[in-house]
Amino acid sequence: MAEITASMVKELRECTGAGMMECKKALTETEGDIEKAVDVLRTRGLAALAKKSGRATNEGTVAAYVSDDSRVGVLVEVNCETDFVGRNADFTGFVGSLAQHVAAEAPADVDELKTQTVADRDITVEQVLGEMVGKLGENMGIARFVRETVEGTGAVATYVHGGGKIGVMVTYAFTKPETAATPEFSAFSKDVAMQVAAASPMVTRRDEVDASVLEHELSIYKAQAAESGKPEAIQEKMAQGRIEKFYKEVVLAEQQFVKNMDITVDQYTKETSKATGDSIEIIGFIRFNLGESAAE
Repeated sequence: MAEITASMVKELRECTGAGMMECKKALTETEGDIEKAVDVLRTRGLAALAKKSGRATNEGTVAAYVSDDSRVGVLVEVNCETDFVGRNADFTGFVGSLAQHVAAEAPADVDELKTQTVADRDITVEQVLGEMVGKLGENMGIARFVRETVEGTGAVATYVHGGGKIGVMVTYAFTKPETAATPEFSAFSKDVAMQVAAASPMVTRRDEVDASVLEHELSIYKAQAAESGKPEAIQEKMAQGRIEKFYKEVVLAEQQFVKNMDITVDQYTKETSKATGDSIEIIGFIRFNLGESAAE
């Protein structure tokens, strides 16, 4: 049997784009025959990834998953080339199953995720991705994922908008375990996730606004106030008033609730707490906008 050298693996990787371990396995199976190894990788759908690797993946979908006990939540974004494939049932089904896999297996990052074995199949996530590439004929990539686990008593809730264009996950804390199953909390948790999707807040509470961001905003507002020609004391009040308006725009708790503009999200939280006989707190949120990670 021919020795599988590093240069052989490198050559196969360059002409197929498959992972190092997959190339080494293919070469071992074909006793070092590069051409046959390419065929092996093509059969597994991995070579297709390389052939299309230069094509942009600006479309795709965001999928969400929450465990039955609402204590584990996942958002996953997988990109493809066209909106047509991004809406394909096979593609969206794959992304949905990937979210469940992340919830169950808790990979540290995308690289680890790709190497993990898929449940009920003796192949890796990367190989399944290769199958999808071969079947649908487009370059694809797992852009990112996030997995949140509730500590203490609480729950996570998710919301996906626009057929996978926006995905949101919100984490909540409360004191009574039974609160998670109440209809009041169920409606509230979904409403707040929808709020994050629609209003795109920056932070949950005002003390989370970065000091440099606040300083920058304040400098702009002070410059605007100075143009008014009014006394400095008035200018300071004008600038502070605009900072308060800024908070109401970017802080989730202080935003007007989109389904009832007469109250804030914080007031809605207090109303729901009273209705459930509990003390509910919005701990934090994560918002995925499809394609934004590619621009970072």
